Amino acid sequence: MAKLTLNADREIIEKAKRLAAERNTSVSALFSRFIRVLANGKDRHKPLGRLTRQASGVIDLQGRDHKEVLADALKDKYRL
Repeated sequence: MAKLTLNADREIIEKAKRLAAERNTSVSALFSRFIRVLANGKDRHKPLGRLTRQASGVIDLQGRDHKEVLADALKDKYRL
């Protein structure tokens, strides 16, 4: 396995360590899984749910994907 060095804010590093510990895994494994999911485009073509369709057009996404907006909102809500 190859080695990779990343730079991140101390806060991000602590969050990564905490998330990994909560999942009984390593930061490296957590990062690998994250990249694998992104690269595979998991659920990329999944149809929109009923609530998402109903809310469509309610807010201005400013050119961003709805999933990106939702992810940001959840990160803010759960302070991730």
